[in-house]
Amino acid sequence: MRKTALLVRLAKPVAVAAVAAAAVLAAPAANASTTLTAADVHPAAGTFSVLPEAAVDGSGDGTAAGAIAWYKAHLGNTGWEHYCEKAAENSYGTTGVWASANAHWNGASPKHTSGTPPVGSFVYWNISAYGHVGIADGNGGFYATSVGGKIGHGSSTSYFSNYRGWTPASVPHQ
Repeated sequence: MRKTALLVRLAKPVAVAAVAAAAVLAAPAANASTTLTAADVHPAAGTFSVLPEAAVDGSGDGTAAGAIAWYKAHLGNTGWEHYCEKAAENSYGTTGVWASANAHWNGASPKHTSGTPPVGSFVYWNISAYGHVGIADGNGGFYATSVGGKIGHGSSTSYFSNYRGWTPASVPHQ
């Protein structure tokens, strides 16, 4: 009986710490700086823009407009670096569907390798072992992590090398 009581007392702080750590990963701290310079631009891709942050009620509501609003509300945030798939899923109000951008690309359909991706569609690059994913703005550009080291807007899908293509806008699911 005493061992059980001791284990319960020890397990409680560990569980609290795990919940706290998960909260930090789920909601990265905001970065006040949204100023980007020419050094942040991929030379072969032209330019990208930083749009002013705005509070939009539809953010993360499962729609293409909500996904774009989510990215706009997080512009300049550095806490999502190396979590592009999580950011893309969170923009649609979900998380934990795909293990990586490559897994998302491999499992999603239909795949399109040409044409301008429609607003809210997922755009993919093969730039690492895990790939990279963002959300199309509907005008040939995209929102994603790692744009100048933070969440940003690229004016062209050629901002990153090895563009794969796009899949339709929808709440991620397997």
